[in-house]
Amino acid sequence: MSALVPLPVMLPLLGAALTLLLANRPVPQRVVSVSCLGGTLVVAVVLLVQAYRQGPLVVEIGDWRAPVGIVLVADQLAALMLVVSSAVTLCVLLYSIGQGQAETGETAPLAIFHPTYLVLTAGVTNAFLAGDLFNLFVGFEMLLAASFVLITLNGTRLRIRTGSTYVVVNVLASMIFLISVGLVYAATGTLNLAHLAARLDALPEGVRLSLQLMLLLAFGIKAAAFPLSAWLPDSYPTAPAPVTAVFAGLLTKVGVYAIIRTQTLLFPGHQAGKLLMVVAGLTMLVGILGAVAQSDMKRLLSFTLVSHIGFMIFGVGLSTVAGLVGAIFYVVHHITIQTALFLVAGLVEQRTGSTDLRRLGGLARMAPVLGVLFFVSAMNLAGIPPFSGFLGKLGLLQAGVAAGGPLPWALVAAGTLTSLLTLYVASRVWNLAFWRAPCQTVAPTAPLPALMVGATVALVALGVGLTVVAGPLFDVTTGAAVDLRDRTPYIRAVLPGGPP
Repeated sequence: MSALVPLPVMLPLLGAALTLLLANRPVPQRVVSVSCLGGTLVVAVVLLVQAYRQGPLVVEIGDWRAPVGIVLVADQLAALMLVVSSAVTLCVLLYSIGQGQAETGETAPLAIFHPTYLVLTAGVTNAFLAGDLFNLFVGFEMLLAASFVLITLNGTRLRIRTGSTYVVVNVLASMIFLISVGLVYAATGTLNLAHLAARLDALPEGVRLSLQLMLLLAFGIKAAAFPLSAWLPDSYPTAPAPVTAVFAGLLTKVGVYAIIRTQTLLFPGHQAGKLLMVVAGLTMLVGILGAVAQSDMKRLLSFTLVSHIGFMIFGVGLSTVAGLVGAIFYVVHHITIQTALFLVAGLVEQRTGSTDLRRLGGLARMAPVLGVLFFVSAMNLAGIPPFSGFLGKLGLLQAGVAAGGPLPWALVAAGTLTSLLTLYVASRVWNLAFWRAPCQTVAPTAPLPALMVGATVALVALGVGLTVVAGPLFDVTTGAAVDLRDRTPYIRAVLPGGPP
């Protein structure tokens, strides 16, 4: 089964090459893109089952042995992230095809969208599977290079301006990450994560802490954690709806994944735990207060995205098995629900021509299916029982209570307040856009394409389905958290003879 590990990276890259060759043939392009992402999803499910049953799967690229060669590692955490990300990218691609953006739409040129989207997918999967810091950097750069193209599609003045902010901030983060990689290699002589797990412990405490903070700074920018999150609400809402949705669902979570992976494997019992908890609390509160002040649906959702990153960092900062279980579960939940909400926002814009809450109204009667999709997703995000958002938040709050101490208790209070304000924000959108009398300033457009609605329904159903499979999913997240804390299964899988 180890031979399957490179496929989640190879399939999208091969698909990108084929779709570029088929630039003037839209139907074969669509078939290739959907087939590649569907195959990636199937492979990811197989890898998750195998990682759960027999431990991490490792492949050494070019048959160069670790720690010298590049390794790809599919443990329970990486495989779970592959499954969720593959399902989301497939749904968003179908949504985009339904909207017509992948073929003839003004905002997504035919020759660019499919190849770029598949390269972005390959970058995400490569980041999840990377077994060394430099390959993780390569994964980030693949997805960021593709995202630079996608966020500025159509070249409007607004998109170029906001896209430039996105590019500058993420290039800065990449520079910090690359400098950190160089410093880590200078201090340890290796970049292999399993090898670093042994060598970093031998460094002086000050050097180890400096390297840890440098990596946290780079990943914090990419995850949009406060105070490094100001770029996100200005950048995401201007992109086409499918692009915004996949960015919101996945790109920040790759940063969160990198934080989880490095903090548990490289810096166990890390000294930055208190710092992470402070950052988590501020991210939750500042993000949701920003959402309260918004009158545009896309900007409002962008601020809720920032806010709920805080819940994930909260679990990492606790540095306990229960905290990691809650954080991993919440990452899975948030990828699906946040993406679904941005797809719903795209449907609202497609139906009415606007996402300005001051101009909307009557959507519950005009488009009842759209009302149901928003209501279910919004309640899930707010953490209303019995949805998966409630289960994830409950796990994190219980972990905070079990940890005890002033900071965990403060974060429990901040998380509770954030959940209440999220419910308020969701209720406000519902009242203004869906429940109140229709506004006459925006005339409804043609009925929504069935494929757009179907893809959104599938993603909302996936979010609800997480509640149904919460038991098995918690088993997987618990196994992943235990392995992360133990470190031994990962190190033995990559370096079976022990660190050299």
